[in-house]
Amino acid sequence: MNISAHDLKTLEVTEVAQTLIQLRIWHEVQLPGGLPGWVLNDVFRKNVRVCMLEGGVSQGLRACTTPDPNQRSVEALDTYSLERWECVLHYMVGSSQQEGIAMDAVRLLLHSGLMKTDGDDPQPVITRQGFQFLLMETGAQVWYLLLQYLDTCHYHGLSQVECLTFLLQLGFSKLGCDYVTDGMSEQQLTFLQHLREFGLVYQRKRSSGRFYPTRLALDLSAGSRRRLAIQSQGFLVVETNYRVYTYGASDLQVALVGLFCEMVYRLPNLSVAILTRDSVRQALRSGITADQIIAFLRMHAHAEMKKQDPLLPGTVVDQIKLWEIERNRFTFAEGVLYNQFLAQADFEMLRNYARDMGCLTWESPEKRVMVVTKEGHDDVKRYWRRYGRGNN
Repeated sequence: MNISAHDLKTLEVTEVAQTLIQLRIWHEVQLPGGLPGWVLNDVFRKNVRVCMLEGGVSQGLRACTTPDPNQRSVEALDTYSLERWECVLHYMVGSSQQEGIAMDAVRLLLHSGLMKTDGDDPQPVITRQGFQFLLMETGAQVWYLLLQYLDTCHYHGLSQVECLTFLLQLGFSKLGCDYVTDGMSEQQLTFLQHLREFGLVYQRKRSSGRFYPTRLALDLSAGSRRRLAIQSQGFLVVETNYRVYTYGASDLQVALVGLFCEMVYRLPNLSVAILTRDSVRQALRSGITADQIIAFLRMHAHAEMKKQDPLLPGTVVDQIKLWEIERNRFTFAEGVLYNQFLAQADFEMLRNYARDMGCLTWESPEKRVMVVTKEGHDDVKRYWRRYGRGNN
């Protein structure tokens, strides 16, 4: 289908208009004569007028006017942000290569449901949502955690509006440029240290009075799909004998594979693991699903594997699903046990009532035993009392 330049321009204008409507910057109205039009949001129009006509002191980030004796290059900032972000991901997968992360970061992972703690073991472990989080692109991961942070920032005495404003200012900063911290409020300085923990800003030390936004922060507004934590090319080869080979994988990628595989050995450029019943069941106990494991293997399949159809061996895919089905054979639900009926007629009468009410879970007519749901217990109990009084 051929699209003219005029049609393309119309599509672009329509897309921009819809975006502005979603942002509540303007809304659609009907102009005199029945023509469609747009009207600017009153608050937005007022603030734009103030910025353009009244001037005043800029509330944005201020670049440093003095040279930094320890200036960081763009390459160094990229390396730093990658290391800090991978440190968080390493903590999530429980890698032995992990460095410590701040308790505020741990609490954020727990609050967001990406990790959880069991009663007996205080060490957090990854959840189903956490594994799905690891399947996201880096930009989506950053946005997800920041949204969770904004939901909890009041616990740190921070203003949600002030934090969001600072994030937007970072999005329009320049990569490789340093900015001053003088004039920043205590809330902003606290928020800056939290962003530093996740690799969104670099600050050599707090007393330096300057910081560098990293690519992670700039990509928030640019919508970049650049991946920092996971390589774009595939690195996994899966064989029909359930062996999983990782070629040129990072420590983080090997740790991810180790969540559902048993590691056999590791060489400098190659790791060998095997999918076993125990290793997959361990992942399932953590909340990871069979579909998530299969999706991970497909997403990171080596280029040589992508030449074959199907992409993954059918025996491996089926076995992973069978291991999950095997574990899900039993379902648990709260209920109330009814027993010790003196007559079979009494048992059948109450069983039939519970069945009609839709709250009968299980029955054994031979033993005169039945189980009803916790929600239906009160109704069944009242009926049994009325029945008993009627017989008396």
